[in-house]
Amino acid sequence: MTDRLVKWATRVSEAELSTTIPRRWAHTQGVAGRAGELRGVLGVDAELLIASATLHDIGYAPRLAVTGFHPLDGARFLRETHEVDNRLARLVANHSFALLEAEERGLQGMLATEFPLLDEPLLVDALVYCDMTTTPDGARSTAGDRVAEILGRYGEDSAVGRFIRRAAPEIFAAVGRVEAALAAQPR
Repeated sequence: MTDRLVKWATRVSEAELSTTIPRRWAHTQGVAGRAGELRGVLGVDAELLIASATLHDIGYAPRLAVTGFHPLDGARFLRETHEVDNRLARLVANHSFALLEAEERGLQGMLATEFPLLDEPLLVDALVYCDMTTTPDGARSTAGDRVAEILGRYGEDSAVGRFIRRAAPEIFAAVGRVEAALAAQPR
């Protein structure tokens, strides 16, 4: 992976999100910025993380929303329209414990079959960390505040609310593992 991948991801994401849903674009830029801070932790996979962070919410773009489940819609778009690397599509499809939300929506089997979760725990955790420590406007947040914000925005009884309550312990654990990896980096 090279910086070329990140530039391409930025162009694609900006084209799909910046004018149709600018707040989602602001969030995406914040998530990608966080990903850039993890270069030292991820080494050779840093560019893949930054690209996946840049594309993680592309499925919210109105023209791409087929199932209404943005991780699946985004990953399908990337696979079918852009023929992206399998790892990149799988990261987008499974970002931030999407399998749990897919279960709430009756799409778990479809998501797991089309885009199996990567067996690369640090990379998966890193994308969770970036997404779940960034507000909808792209600012830094704690994972606890982000989970509370999502619950407040969607409501506790919505599919997203049920999902985020179930996923919260996993989110906090993933964020903790990445924070520990960051703390272990030489200064």
